Amino acid sequence: MQTHNLGYPRIGSNRELKKACEQYWSGNISLAELLSKGKSIYEQNWKLQQEAGIDLIPSNDFSYYDQILDMSLTVGAIPKRYNQVALKSNNEMDLYFAMARGYQKDGLDITAMEMTKWLDTNYHYIVPEFYKDQEFKLFSNKIVNEFAAAKQLGIKSKPVIIGPVSYLLLGKEKEEGFDKLDLVKRLLPVYIQILNELKAYGAEWVQFDEPFLALDINDKTREAYKYVYAEIRKQFPYLKILVATYFEGLKDNLALALSLPVNALHIDLVRCPEQLDEVLDAIPEQLILSLGIVDGRNIWKNDFEQSLAIVKKAIDKLGSDRILLAPSCSLLHSPCDLDLETNDQTLTPEIKEWLAFAKQKIDEVVVLKALSAESPDQNALAKLEYNKKAIANRSTSKLIHNGQIKQRVSSITTKDAQRENPFSIRKKAQQDILQLPLFPTTTIGSFPQTAEVRSWRARFKKGEISPAEYDSLLKKETEETIRWQEEIGIDVLVHGEFERNDMVEYFGEQLNGFSFTKNGWVQSYGSRCVKPPVIYGDVHRPAAMTVYWTAYAQSLTNSLVKGMLTGPVTILQWSFVRNDQPRSVTCNQIALAIRDEVTDLENAGIKIIQIDEPAIREGLPLRKADWQNYLQWAVNAFKISASGVKDETQIHTHMCYSEFNDIIQNIADMDADVITIECSRSQMELLDAFADFKYPNEIGPGVYDIHSPRVPSKEEMVRLLEKAKAVIPADQLWVNPDCGLKTRHWPETKSALIAMVAAAKELSANELAVY
Repeated sequence: MQTHNLGYPRIGSNRELKKACEQYWSGNISLAELLSKGKSIYEQNWKLQQEAGIDLIPSNDFSYYDQILDMSLTVGAIPKRYNQVALKSNNEMDLYFAMARGYQKDGLDITAMEMTKWLDTNYHYIVPEFYKDQEFKLFSNKIVNEFAAAKQLGIKSKPVIIGPVSYLLLGKEKEEGFDKLDLVKRLLPVYIQILNELKAYGAEWVQFDEPFLALDINDKTREAYKYVYAEIRKQFPYLKILVATYFEGLKDNLALALSLPVNALHIDLVRCPEQLDEVLDAIPEQLILSLGIVDGRNIWKNDFEQSLAIVKKAIDKLGSDRILLAPSCSLLHSPCDLDLETNDQTLTPEIKEWLAFAKQKIDEVVVLKALSAESPDQNALAKLEYNKKAIANRSTSKLIHNGQIKQRVSSITTKDAQRENPFSIRKKAQQDILQLPLFPTTTIGSFPQTAEVRSWRARFKKGEISPAEYDSLLKKETEETIRWQEEIGIDVLVHGEFERNDMVEYFGEQLNGFSFTKNGWVQSYGSRCVKPPVIYGDVHRPAAMTVYWTAYAQSLTNSLVKGMLTGPVTILQWSFVRNDQPRSVTCNQIALAIRDEVTDLENAGIKIIQIDEPAIREGLPLRKADWQNYLQWAVNAFKISASGVKDETQIHTHMCYSEFNDIIQNIADMDADVITIECSRSQMELLDAFADFKYPNEIGPGVYDIHSPRVPSKEEMVRLLEKAKAVIPADQLWVNPDCGLKTRHWPETKSALIAMVAAAKELSANELAVY
């Protein structure tokens, strides 16, 4: 039996990659320094896994921004608009970052490629762009270079490559008249070329990630899978190919996956443990089965007894030589190292004992291999006993359960999830109270958190400034932001959220049932890292969380100030969630806490309240057959959080980087008075779903991409708004950025928002002139 890993976190244990990338983008370090930092991180990752005892160590799981963008560069799928960047720049990395972030210098102004969620995670990938005349060629040698670098260290690695079929399915056709899968015969020769080079360097194993084998696929996709892997096997009869699936079970694709002429198949037994029996009954002779038994998506310690029962069942059927042990998926979605959590106040020893991060998960895989031997050694047996104790301690801990909260959740009624009147009646009441113009302008909530603001928070936490001093500094920053919004003419203001660290962590810190880490960072996209809270027990709100700062901001102005909250589904999705009760129950506990906050804000005189739910689409199960159950409880949880207010209180929600077509009815069922959505990277394409559906409530399609540093012109925003107005009635449209502005800098933020307000005023003037 061998062990392997599907991928390791690439940000560095202390977010070294994030810092290096941002220093490079700002011109503070050279390209050589950036590449040196990247090399240091992936070499450390390899050595850590080698020392832990992993048999097949992954390479090419490292990325400076995104692994799908890496593949687009590798196969030369570079949109033509970047040709000028390639000509002006003398290095591949500037082209690469331009594709990810846009490019606005040297007389060029080029938009970034679209970004969307990686399956059902909070990781964002850069969407490949495909054209009818698409040509592929080997452009970047990253895959081979990293294999060679590992080999120099004495590590014969297993290169990890997104499979050709999944790569195409992750992309988007940018013109009509063709199907992206028709490009497979043009794409495959580049993969063959990569494999030839890897073989020449001595590669024995190659891992192809094919997550779409665990999704709903059509017959054309099935034929593409058969064609691709038959061709690869024909060209490389002796190369060991492992196809990896994750996040779901194979289900109706089982026969297809087992028929592929590959050496090993990886299945996710954390997300879909029930598939094991079916796989074992149908697996062909000689095919090696990789058991994904350590959870790569969550931070709870593996239950060794439970996992060993699974391994034993597989060994009894196949023999140990046909078994690989691994995490369920890439550890990209886990924090790096629990050993770095040394602050007992932040993460108590009791809760810490229940957890495992990426480094610890690697150890768990190795220990499970040792325990699966006929005669496990004493060290492994001692670890088994310690594991049993930790699992038992968690199950009986008094920290976890709260009878009052359980009772309140069980008492939820249908009425708790309904506004008093339908939107048509609420809209008139809100118009009378709010007196908003045509095309009202607002932002999504946060404003830039400068190094100075972050330093105040750090000094406050260290006790270097008093609570009163910290409060005074934040009030000054908030007032300046309110005054600036008034000055440029934004209609609905926000307080800027300078007191907040993260849109989920901030609320988790004020809710019971949550715990936190100091270094539990995971990558969200590019250099953006998040530190998800840990939901370990029943959730409730002991006191108001946002009223102080929202009410203060409203006291400064006669303009409307929005209350800003994160919704229950997003708090759930962007946390590490307890796995000892249904997620729907935990979500309802959070919903009740947010409901209490919403009513407190209303009582404090706040007339517009935004409950962000950017993760509601992300939480959708990968199989359509499972959608309805999730959507029922997720939409209901949002409605519970939003439905305790009067008609005239306007409820907003925000969603970003999601495809809405398939769930547009469910979004309408959420019954938010206003929904703001990301639209600019897709050039308003996402709005088509709302137009076709005739969405009844109000919509704010984002008019500029806040994840790129480029500043769009007023004219560009007017064009986007005209596209929106062509499909959505003018009296339903709001004007806003794609997302919050926390990660941006003030100069670009000010320029963009001034242009945005000007665009809204021009559109309003044009509309009024018609009448």
